[in-house]
Amino acid sequence: MKKAVGQQTGKGWRITLGVIVGLLLIAGIAYTWDVIANQGKVPRATSVGGVDISSMERTAAVEKLERELGDVETKPVNVTSGEKSSQLVPAESGLTLNYQKAVDGIPDASYNPVTRLFSFVKATQEIPVAVDIDDTALDGALERVKNELSFAPKDGMLELNNGQLKVTKPVLGQTVEPDDLKNSITENWLDPAGVEVEPVEVEPAINDDAIEAMRTGDVAKALDNPLTINGENNVAGTLRKDEIAQFVSIEAKDAKLELKVDTPKAQQLFEERMDGAQVPGQNAKISFSGDKMNVTPSVDGSIIDWEKTLKDFDKRVKGDERTWDADYKPDPAEYTTEMAEKATFNDTVSEFSTGGFSGASGENIRRVAAQVDGAVVNPGETFSLNGYTGPRGTAQGYVESGIIINGHSGTAVGGGISQFATTLYNAAYFAGFEDVAHTPHSYYISRYPAGREATVYEGSIDLQFKNTTNTPVRIETDFGGGKITVRFKGVKTYNVESVNNGRWATTQPTRMSVGEDCSPSSGAPGFTTSDTRIIKDLSGREVSRETTTTVYDPQPIVSCG
Repeated sequence: MKKAVGQQTGKGWRITLGVIVGLLLIAGIAYTWDVIANQGKVPRATSVGGVDISSMERTAAVEKLERELGDVETKPVNVTSGEKSSQLVPAESGLTLNYQKAVDGIPDASYNPVTRLFSFVKATQEIPVAVDIDDTALDGALERVKNELSFAPKDGMLELNNGQLKVTKPVLGQTVEPDDLKNSITENWLDPAGVEVEPVEVEPAINDDAIEAMRTGDVAKALDNPLTINGENNVAGTLRKDEIAQFVSIEAKDAKLELKVDTPKAQQLFEERMDGAQVPGQNAKISFSGDKMNVTPSVDGSIIDWEKTLKDFDKRVKGDERTWDADYKPDPAEYTTEMAEKATFNDTVSEFSTGGFSGASGENIRRVAAQVDGAVVNPGETFSLNGYTGPRGTAQGYVESGIIINGHSGTAVGGGISQFATTLYNAAYFAGFEDVAHTPHSYYISRYPAGREATVYEGSIDLQFKNTTNTPVRIETDFGGGKITVRFKGVKTYNVESVNNGRWATTQPTRMSVGEDCSPSSGAPGFTTSDTRIIKDLSGREVSRETTTTVYDPQPIVSCG
């Protein structure tokens, strides 16, 4: 029995050995066949650009890649960064596929039997497509894409409105790093999902830190403590937050926030609060009692030297020293007592006459002329007709006469005084005085020189002129013979010429019906005119030339009833 068992065991080993040898032989044959059959071909489990080219002849593999990937170069590639996106077309951007290079770059299958056997079951290996790059074209495309993926930051702002601070929050910008963009595109442009590039935040120049620095720095110092100037006569001017806010502002300049200080505005506010802190010089004044000349003496004064007082004021507003003393300077009288006492009124400086007024108007002209007769306009003074005469009503003896009201003729107490105003205006005109305020009639009145006349109305329309010479004038008025004459007496300084520049832009009258207080009229056209005043000194040298334009409305055609 033992012998039979031993024989059986030996037989089994021979069978097993035979099987193994047979398998090895088969494997060897298979290996040899596989090597021979696939020599020079693309290894198994290989794809390029998502196209399976396993075990293909390399020429055929190239053809397959060209066939299946041939249009990928012309399809737009999406490039995203954060919330921004752009596109590029590879073929237009210097990116082209080199299929031959890609296939040629795939190594032959390994001769290692184990590796070769594993190739039957391993996962497909993705081989990147070889890409040819035209750097010039690509650089241009990258610059465009970078710009489209980027946006500038928005500066924040701190504003001061009515003493309150308003903050505008800054907004971050975005860009991409050029090298990161280039690498991402060249490596991933074949990815169907597109290319994603890491965004880079761009901080605005005026950011939260800059705003907070201004809010807690210069602005806080400017607003939180009052500014006080100590003047003479126990007078001080103090500006607090609400007033300071009127002359400080915040500006963005050169990517920075700056506190701006309006020094002239600050001066104005201080002056309003320092009444009595300075005593301006007073010119001598001349008046007459009949033919007797009276002189009110001049007085030299002392005023704040604002230039010195507010030197480096912007720094003081931002600093800690906020109370200081005013600097003063003398303010001598320009027209002194001695000058006034030597004044003469022998020359006729100017003279003008008008006529053609009605009886009622004549009465009013006579009264206002009597009031103004003898008035003296001292050097530097501004004469106001309304201010000098005061009320011109029935209590003062004025009567009802013609006026222009609501664009047509009417009547009112004091009517006709505009004729005196026109006469006085022309006397000041030819004296070379400064026209401070005058208002022409709404439509042209033919007895007055066009563009050189004036109206007045108590409480609203005034005639004002300033004596800009260094000598006084005395106003004389003559009423009678159907005309009013105004004459300025003093020392003649100028010769004055008036040049009318014609009429243009004619407008035609319209019709209107008036009920009460009606004066019928056939109307007259309106027009535009201008007058040029040429002032020369007594030697003939031109001192100034100015042109005034006047627009007259058409006088309406008025029917009563």
